[in-house]
Amino acid sequence: MTPPQVVTLHVNQVEHTLAVSAEASLLGVLRNDLELNSPKYGCGLGECGACTVLVDGVAARACVIPACGVAGRRITTLEGLGSRAALHPVQQAFIDEQAAQCGYCLSGMIMMTTALLARNPDPDEGEIRRELSGNLCRCGTHLEIVKAVQRAAVLMRQARSLGSQP
Repeated sequence: MTPPQVVTLHVNQVEHTLAVSAEASLLGVLRNDLELNSPKYGCGLGECGACTVLVDGVAARACVIPACGVAGRRITTLEGLGSRAALHPVQQAFIDEQAAQCGYCLSGMIMMTTALLARNPDPDEGEIRRELSGNLCRCGTHLEIVKAVQRAAVLMRQARSLGSQP
């Protein structure tokens, strides 16, 4: 085992300097060291999407990314999207559409949706389904999730037209 490395991670607009092993995954550091519990451990192989976070605005699977590999980059988890007082439009849309049942996949779905809508503010249903196809949901809220993404697109367009960039 290699000795720990000191890295600086920019998570949810807060800088953290930590000693981590070279083998430590971003998911492990987020959950164990920074106590951020929204990214979930699912498969550990980057296949299920439960651990999805944004790295410099791009959706990424935290379970397969070495923490040392994202030093200095902007990392956003669900906790960093909005607040209780001011939810991000994607968070609001998932609530409005009741797009959760057990909630295990929810953080990954929301983060993937946020990345999608940043790239494409008006995706059609096929694009939404393709984008989210790598995020597994066992509860069967797929229809509600698609509706939530569509609603989020509308809410984000409305926010932009009012000049409040989400």
